[in-house]
Amino acid sequence: MPSSSSTQKKSSRPQSITPELRQWIIAQAQAGFSAPTLLQSMTDSGWDEDVAVDALEVVLREHLSQVAAQQSQPAPSKVPEPDLDHSPLFIDVGDRQVEVLMDLAHPRIVLFGNLLSREECEALIAEAQPRMARSKTVETQSGGEEINPNRTSEGMFFQRGENGIVATLEARIAKLVNWPLENGEGLQILHYGPGAEYKPHYDYFDPAEPGTTTIVKRGGQRVGTLVIYLNDPVKGGGTVFPDIQLEVGPRQGNAVFFSYERPHPATKTLHGGSPVVEGEKWIATKWLREGEFK
Repeated sequence: MPSSSSTQKKSSRPQSITPELRQWIIAQAQAGFSAPTLLQSMTDSGWDEDVAVDALEVVLREHLSQVAAQQSQPAPSKVPEPDLDHSPLFIDVGDRQVEVLMDLAHPRIVLFGNLLSREECEALIAEAQPRMARSKTVETQSGGEEINPNRTSEGMFFQRGENGIVATLEARIAKLVNWPLENGEGLQILHYGPGAEYKPHYDYFDPAEPGTTTIVKRGGQRVGTLVIYLNDPVKGGGTVFPDIQLEVGPRQGNAVFFSYERPHPATKTLHGGSPVVEGEKWIATKWLREGEFK
């Protein structure tokens, strides 16, 4: 941790950021430490909080912009972001306290607990079961849909606010990640039997594909994903992030959130659903768009 002797006076001036501090912040962020964790480390070491906050914002923003420019990446978008200042154990979403179980800076991944009760999970499954069909993916050449051999599940979509349980969950999600409810796609329910999987993929729409222009007319790019686990498979079925060798176990009521500020592999949001080895897996997926999804 760099010395704090030069920043004991309360100041938010960018020139207070030394090369040593800049190097340390970038190294810690690349190692996966979240901004709240870095802020806590700096203030524990004697840094003035205002200076520490300014340093983190300036250094991380400049670093990501430099990397993006070097790689000719698309311009960044505003993304959903849970309020994790001061590393809270819970987030109040109005009708329940959602647990914060894990917080990763890059890629931006947050694991939540207790988003749904057991009864609510079971109610979603019961509502969805009569309407399940072989899952499709977006067909990026035309902007339509297609059956994809990489996705061996069955699923269905609820319209936004279609029934009481869906409306309740959507309201929670909006508060949880600070994103307008109307910017969410309809809630998708997916079922994976033994051996079923979804091979690693990105959720954003590739700007290089001809069908993307048509797709984004309905609400802009996807900028965030929330995968909610509705049951406990006996074995397998985790959500994997191959770029960082992370696997999230599917536990009923929990949810993994990740955002991607630009449609580019640099976001490290490559992810997939591991094969179910024993039992079955039910999940609900909520995709969040830049603007109102129509």
